[in-house]
Amino acid sequence: MVKRPRTQSEPPPCLPQVIAEQHVPIPSTDKDSQRLIVVLSNASLETYKQSSGGGRPGARAGEEKYSLLNSDEHIGIMRKMNRDISDARPDITHQCLLTLLDSPINKAGRLQIYIHTAKGVLIEVSPTVRIPRTFKRFAGLMVQLLHRLSIRSVNSQEKLLKVITNPITDHLPPNCRKVTLSFESELVRVRDYVETLKPKESICVFVGAMAKGSDNLPMG
Repeated sequence: MVKRPRTQSEPPPCLPQVIAEQHVPIPSTDKDSQRLIVVLSNASLETYKQSSGGGRPGARAGEEKYSLLNSDEHIGIMRKMNRDISDARPDITHQCLLTLLDSPINKAGRLQIYIHTAKGVLIEVSPTVRIPRTFKRFAGLMVQLLHRLSIRSVNSQEKLLKVITNPITDHLPPNCRKVTLSFESELVRVRDYVETLKPKESICVFVGAMAKGSDNLPMG
C-alpha cells in the first residue's frame, strides 16, 4: 500500500518550477531502441474549482481558483458529489513518479513514462523531469499541467510534461510487448521474463495508479 504524504490546505505561494536532469534518454520518437515503458493507468488527477476569487485579499474579480482533488482535503466535497473517497488519491501517482524517475533504468536513459488518468487524459512524462518532492507542490504542478496542457523546463524550451492525444498505442514502438499486472495471474520472475524479449523488442507495463478498482486499460 502506498503511504500518503501529509498535505496542507493552503495553496503554494507560487507555481512550482521544474528543470531537466542531464542524462540523455531515448527520445519517444525513436521506435527501434529497446526500452521499458510504464503506463500509470486510472490515475486520480482531477482538478476542482474551489472559488472565483471575489473574497480573497488581492484576488482579481472573476479570478478562478483550482486545486487537485485529494482525499485529505476534499472529503466533504467527495461526499457531496456522492463519490468514493478512493477516487481522489493523486498521492499514488506522485509516489509512483518519484520511484520511477529515481530508478537505475531511468538514470540509464531507458525508461519512458505515460500517465492515463481516470478521466481519460493522456500525459507524456519526460524522463529528464524532476518532480517536486512534496505533495503540495506536486498538486500545484498537476493543476497547471491539466489547464495549460504542458509544462516547460525553466532553463530550456523542452516540454517536460505534456498532454497528448489518445490512444496510448499510437505512441508505443511497433515492436512492443504489452503487459498488465494482476494478483490472479501466475507468479513470474521478472529477470526470467525479460530474458524472453527479442533484441529490439520493448516492453510496456500497465500499472494501476489507483487505490482500488479494476484496470480498465487504455489499449484502444
